[in-house]
Amino acid sequence: MENRHFARAKIKWPVSMSTDNRSTDGVTLNLSPNGAYIGCANPLRLNEVFDVTIDVPNSGSSIQATVEVVFSNIYGPDDAISPRGMGVRFLKISSQGRQIIAKEILQHLRADKVKIDSRALQSLETLVIEPNANG
Repeated sequence: MENRHFARAKIKWPVSMSTDNRSTDGVTLNLSPNGAYIGCANPLRLNEVFDVTIDVPNSGSSIQATVEVVFSNIYGPDDAISPRGMGVRFLKISSQGRQIIAKEILQHLRADKVKIDSRALQSLETLVIEPNANG
């Protein structure tokens, strides 16, 4: 059983990735406030650090982040079970970006009536609270 601090949801958002020597596009296949699995034709190697822009559909906005590759499916199968891509963790992301992701995950999980661990749910709900709600 996975021991994640935040719940993940199968959310597909377009991603643009930029390294020092190349740019490429992909799509998130699952997303959490701490990271994502990005489906792409040419995944990067473990520990590579690069910048991403995640487009948030129907909002006209995007999330900028710096990520590190923590899992890469470079040579494995490319199928429904193991799609070509890479798992990344967010190294730098704004609190607003994390909040946008948390809100979308909560909506997604509630709409699909997904049962999740109460600690993971509480972590998401805490992120969704507006930081300036009292001021």
